[in-house]
Amino acid sequence: MDATSDAPRSPSDDEAPEAGPRVQIVCWTPSGEGRTEDVAALAAMVADPAARIWVDLVDPPSEVIAAVANDLGLHQLIVEDIDEKNQRAKIVEFEDVIHVVVFDLDYQGEVHPSEIDLVLGRRFLLSVHQPDRNLAERIASRNGAGALLAKGTDFLLYTILDHVVDGYFPVMDRLADEIDALQDQVVESPTEWTLQKLFVLKRELLEIRRATSPAREVLNQSTNRDLPVIAPEHIVYFRDVYDHLIRVTDELDNYRDLVAGTLDIYLSTINNNLSRIMKRLTGVTVILAGIGAAAGIFGMSEAGAALSDSEAPGFWLVTAFVVLSAVLAAVVLRRIDWI
Repeated sequence: MDATSDAPRSPSDDEAPEAGPRVQIVCWTPSGEGRTEDVAALAAMVADPAARIWVDLVDPPSEVIAAVANDLGLHQLIVEDIDEKNQRAKIVEFEDVIHVVVFDLDYQGEVHPSEIDLVLGRRFLLSVHQPDRNLAERIASRNGAGALLAKGTDFLLYTILDHVVDGYFPVMDRLADEIDALQDQVVESPTEWTLQKLFVLKRELLEIRRATSPAREVLNQSTNRDLPVIAPEHIVYFRDVYDHLIRVTDELDNYRDLVAGTLDIYLSTINNNLSRIMKRLTGVTVILAGIGAAAGIFGMSEAGAALSDSEAPGFWLVTAFVVLSAVLAAVVLRRIDWI
């Protein structure tokens, strides 16, 4: 087996994934496990009938995809779909090879889906993804790729799918916390920012739905169809992932209803606040309109004469009556919470 014995260094938990294209090839045989980053060594590995191979490509250029596909004997349509990098979650069967597309989710203030292409054959698994996802590090945390390949390439596929689906739950928990906080804010002090955040959440839930809903069909077909590349004894594992995915989609529907309900509460709160403001403006108008009406009837020309003591006391009586009426109206309106 033409492979180097030293595994490439994986970034630590506090380090960001390395940028740029990367290649990692893991080859398992009954005699041992080898790793290499040299695509030229893949042909010799494939020639060994006892070998089980995992090829992990990170943001590969088109020529690397074509070279790997040629060594693995992949259909040209698979190569085009991988190179296009703009697929939906799906499962497609090409003779004795299946092409699975799933989306991994990450949450950093907003939901960021990332496409992962997985091509499963009887003796190989090809994975293609972006640099922001590190499948090699994830698989290393689950007993290593070699131990998984010893059980079969389909078992390695199950492990990757299981890890991807399990990663949906922390994202859903973060969204649930945001929805709870927004519900409290809507009831206490809704602002325009609250409305904007509600629309952002609706968009994020739609993004998650686009990623998870088709994935249900992927897992459903992998468990109910007779696929030659998936061993019958391993179907139960794929069914377990399918059950987890159903939980995710059920929670997603609940969160969409909560966001829609929160938006309704926001609109109702805004309408209630507007009605309260209109009531207070109406109360102020009642007071000012009464004063204005009295002033219009008796005329402001009487004020000058009254202030120079050449006007009868009737002006002051009318003025006192108007002021007392305004104060009484203010008291009444205050008691009924109109001002």
